[in-house]
Amino acid sequence: MTVTTASLSSSRSDIVRYGVIGTGMMGVEHIENIAHLDGAVVTAISDPVEERRTIGAATVASFGADAPTVFASHRELLASGLVDAVVIASPNFTHVDVLGDVLDSGVHVMVEKPLCTTVADCRRMVTAAAAGPSDRVVWMGLEYRYMPPTTALLAQVRSGVVGNVKMVAIREHRFPFLVKVGNWNRFTRNTGGTLVEKCCHFFDLMRLAADADPVRVMASGGQDVNHLDEVYNGEVPDILDNAYVIVEFANGVRGMLDLCMFAEASVNEQEIAVTGDEGKVEALVTESVLRVGRRSDGLHVVDERPIIADGVRHVGLHHGASYLEHVDFIESVRAGRPAAVTLDDGLWSVAMGAAAHRSIELGRPVLIAEVMADG
Repeated sequence: MTVTTASLSSSRSDIVRYGVIGTGMMGVEHIENIAHLDGAVVTAISDPVEERRTIGAATVASFGADAPTVFASHRELLASGLVDAVVIASPNFTHVDVLGDVLDSGVHVMVEKPLCTTVADCRRMVTAAAAGPSDRVVWMGLEYRYMPPTTALLAQVRSGVVGNVKMVAIREHRFPFLVKVGNWNRFTRNTGGTLVEKCCHFFDLMRLAADADPVRVMASGGQDVNHLDEVYNGEVPDILDNAYVIVEFANGVRGMLDLCMFAEASVNEQEIAVTGDEGKVEALVTESVLRVGRRSDGLHVVDERPIIADGVRHVGLHHGASYLEHVDFIESVRAGRPAAVTLDDGLWSVAMGAAAHRSIELGRPVLIAEVMADG
């Protein structure tokens, strides 16, 4: 495909025309978010599964918009000239091929996490994006950055309230993986593995809070409870359902992830704590609470405050985070400014997850340089 200046210039008009590639659960979530944006319309969708195309088109229509043009193939959508920007919400293992075609087309793009299922493919996409037009927005969908309690926590860290950051601890105790179309998410070969598929979000947050790149990863994990009695085409799922991961960063900060996917009997699905030499800040994501404590204020003295999500028109599946991410994306498209969340961010988050999986498989610490050398 060739880059067309028409597609780039039209994206700066009052109306941004979106295409959604993949209309499963997350594709529908993106359609709902776009419907709540000013000056945005979904003009086309694509999905190889007819039932999902029908559901995607019905979701667009449910908000009073004109019916989108429907395609079975993302390539047909890209060749149609009907879109200024696309959202890639297809299964993980398709991202490298779909994104490659989108980058060839020249339209603006937001790609859902993870960027790709392998570090080698991520690196290829980073290189391909860098070779494209400078005014095209290429956005990595890591919406957990936009969860209001998490955003508040990161702001506190950047304000210096904790002093010099030393430790970042993230706990996700949640329900098992949901059922997806064709059960593709039951197998590591399709997802990149649980620590890539699910946890790239948390590795991204660790890297933000640490303000440094990772250098070494140590992990222990397994599949101990979930999906053991499921069989698909004679195969039992092989995805991890729990893990501990320790990440060491170049500036000496340490991060820890505590993941359990059979812990739905929890109040907060996610808890994040950043501790420095002067204090500690915590985000309780489900309860939407922020706690800030400074050592100088004395033992057990903590300021606890509720976090109100201002400006969220659609809460959706991620506490309004996906909507807020879309607001930033469309503003970048209109202003012609670079993406706030880049494919390079996506690469680092996948590399940390891939290193954790390798650590579990080999029973030893793994240098990030090892996985970055793949491919």
